[in-house]
Amino acid sequence: SCTSSPHAAPPSTMRVLVGVKRVIDYAVRVRVAGDKSGVELANVKMSMNPFCEIACEEAIRLKEKGLCEEAVAVSIGPKQAQETLRSALAMGCDRAIHITTDARLDQGGLDPLAVAQLLQKIVEKESPDLVLVGKQSIDGDNGTTGPMLAELLGWSQATFAAKFDVAGDGATAEVERETDAGTEVVKVKLPTVLTADLRLNTPRYPKLPNIMKAKKKPLESKDAADYGVDLAPSIVVEAVASPEARAAGITVDSVDTLVDKLKNEAAVI
Repeated sequence: SCTSSPHAAPPSTMRVLVGVKRVIDYAVRVRVAGDKSGVELANVKMSMNPFCEIACEEAIRLKEKGLCEEAVAVSIGPKQAQETLRSALAMGCDRAIHITTDARLDQGGLDPLAVAQLLQKIVEKESPDLVLVGKQSIDGDNGTTGPMLAELLGWSQATFAAKFDVAGDGATAEVERETDAGTEVVKVKLPTVLTADLRLNTPRYPKLPNIMKAKKKPLESKDAADYGVDLAPSIVVEAVASPEARAAGITVDSVDTLVDKLKNEAAVI
């Protein structure tokens, strides 16, 4: 006679919070505003930060694997940020939370620390097992919100994630991280904060039926001022200017001329 070995118990399901940010679309050529206070935002196409899209996609894939029971998207910004949240809902998130503020997140109006402190308040209320955010936004380019949030919560963190696997017991996860020298694999205890890098996944395009369904999904709006977080910027942008135009190159007729110019004009050899 033979006996079959028992199947391993499936990992417990998690609640996941996903941070998303509304930014100038990555395909738009950014222009400095006329008063040099920042970049031009009027009549400019806006969309979800690409790294936030990757974070959203990862949460949805966890749902499809049966590892996530609810994915909640949260965004901090003006009224128009609700469009970004609807995009997250159309991708597959279950509900959304909008923290309203007119401060510009990309031009010194709202520090990454203030963003992390606001997210901390949401985490304390929602009690997720995992927080997913992009590794950075393509406007401010700070890359600090995720690590700051982990520190405020006292949670483990894994930044620049290229692969994420939850262990069978649901208590730990293995993360492959991007580094300057390649990749490394770390193990973190849940709950944790994960920041998404480019190779983590390829975000899906929402289908029309899902876009229509997203309009009926819950979207809760709250005022940032109600959380008791100091929103005053610690860094003030005094002026923004476009980089100087590069000078046109020249064509030389011989190697000797090239060496002479590199040595005597460019002073690089």
